[in-house]
Amino acid sequence: MQNKDDWYYIKRVLNGEPASYAPLVERYKEMAYNISLRIVRRPEDAEEITQDAFVKAYRSLKGFKGDAKFSTWLYRIVYNSSVSHIRREQRMGIADSESMDKLRDTDPVDESDHQNDELMVAALKRATDSLPAEEQTMITLYYYDDNSIDEIARIMSISVSNVKVKLFRTRKKLHDLIRKISKGEMQAG
Repeated sequence: MQNKDDWYYIKRVLNGEPASYAPLVERYKEMAYNISLRIVRRPEDAEEITQDAFVKAYRSLKGFKGDAKFSTWLYRIVYNSSVSHIRREQRMGIADSESMDKLRDTDPVDESDHQNDELMVAALKRATDSLPAEEQTMITLYYYDDNSIDEIARIMSISVSNVKVKLFRTRKKLHDLIRKISKGEMQAG
């Protein structure tokens, strides 16, 4: 049953088998949680938002038309819920000022034997950490999670051309940040 496509489970849920939703949750829970964590920065909030997003998706499953992949549709719910959570906290004065500007570093980094590689990886991580939440989420969705430009546009509710422009600008920004960080490390080291 694990190798069935998403539509197999969706059809079963819509035909009155709510237990068929469990494989979809299992398949996408880690990625949904990681998207939320990168935005809200607190594991307990990300966990709650992820659970709520799966409930919202379940309740709205009849409205899922299949224009996009189920994962794209779900990640959009997670993304929007996470951003709404941060905005709500900011309005209430709970969130710190960095919540929307920086995202938690959750990406594993491979160990490298070569010192220059280690410095480059460290510089990339620091540069990525300094990006605003939207830019870091976009980079993560594209490079780490292998989402297409179209899928990112759907997840983030922006146009395809806007995704392309923002990715281009973010890559340039990362390049400049890495160069500055590397120069700083060379001078300090």
